[in-house]
Amino acid sequence: MELMDKITSLAKRRGFIFPGSEIYGGFAGFWDYGPMGVEFKNNIKKEWWKTMVYAKDDVVGLDASIIMNPLVWKASGHLDAFTDPLVECRVCHKRFVADNKKDLEKHEKEHENVEWTEPKQFNLMTEVFLGVTEPKEKAYLRGEITQGVFVNFANVVNSSRVKIPFGIAQIGKAFRNEVTPGNFTFRSREFEQMELEYFVYPDEKNATKTFDTLKKERLDWYVALGIAKSKLKFREHEPEKRAHYAKQAEDIEYEAPFGWSELEGIHLRGDFDLKNHKLSYKDAETQKEYTPWVIETSGGVDRAALFFLIDAYCEEGGRTILKLNPKLSPYKVAVFPLLANKEDLVKKAKDIYIDLKAKFNTSWDDRGNIGKRYYSQDEIGTPWCVTIDFDTLKDNTVTVRDRDSAKQERISVDKLVRYIENKLK
Repeated sequence: MELMDKITSLAKRRGFIFPGSEIYGGFAGFWDYGPMGVEFKNNIKKEWWKTMVYAKDDVVGLDASIIMNPLVWKASGHLDAFTDPLVECRVCHKRFVADNKKDLEKHEKEHENVEWTEPKQFNLMTEVFLGVTEPKEKAYLRGEITQGVFVNFANVVNSSRVKIPFGIAQIGKAFRNEVTPGNFTFRSREFEQMELEYFVYPDEKNATKTFDTLKKERLDWYVALGIAKSKLKFREHEPEKRAHYAKQAEDIEYEAPFGWSELEGIHLRGDFDLKNHKLSYKDAETQKEYTPWVIETSGGVDRAALFFLIDAYCEEGGRTILKLNPKLSPYKVAVFPLLANKEDLVKKAKDIYIDLKAKFNTSWDDRGNIGKRYYSQDEIGTPWCVTIDFDTLKDNTVTVRDRDSAKQERISVDKLVRYIENKLK
């Protein structure tokens, strides 16, 4: 079985990711996150927010609306330029993005003498219709979360004490009418982004310095949370392929089973966006008014989740293990009574479970034998399993098993919380 098939199977089997609307045959490009997936994804977002907002003195948060006045998208250029070149196979009439050579070559192997139509520009914005009378008002689900920051730039400046340089961080859903969604959750029509828009004085030297600092910071974040550094690289956008407003643009790419793929983009966008929305900044001390430049870090929550899963997947000695960083694991600890039919063991285990659950997301499992319980917790990435046995009743110690090494040690119950807290630092 190919690695991506194994990842997809495990994700569904263990409640990470399900096909959207599966009982009705699914819907291409849409995915549902199950009990494990929602915890996993939330942990990614919490770690991002801690690093990008709480650890900084010059960044504030925002949660902008998914649907905005359509004039926002006209001013931003999305209605005219947010497009992909589309081609159609004249044999089967399937459509593909014209510059995606991998998809085109794969399709050409399915037919003899494939003939393509001329490329046509296809707008990726997703239309919605609002109102109670006909004709209803046309609006759009946002194609990116970025514009919500720009249209609220003045509101944030006026309502808080921020001053240039400062950043606005946001996590939220975006929607794109992708021509060919694929590679599991990598290219979806509904997805979640985590972005920082960092505003600086319009100066090439200082802006480049900030750009380089954010580049390193973002790469280091993925490595610190467990992705192998050898699987990551920067790819600079060629000038001729760079967005016309971008002064600098680089992607962090991950070596996925389907090839090197974009994980996060870092862009020096200049003053393009604020100028389009006719916004500027006035320095309270100098009274000088100017249009700031913005440096953007734009990552996908779903892509990060997918690549963390791929990188953590491991098969060892008949075990399938998700060696996730414990900070990202859905459960931090699992609690087992050695035997489910021994009332005194179950009672003691429940007491320990309740104490741990007050501090950490904790799993209770009393099904089957211990080996099967370990196997289950390994597959969902639980870092530590605590077993309550007959010795626990005698000396108030428990067995703590480490997920990655499978090594076990005895820990006093009264030191258990501190033990796990130290491991999570």
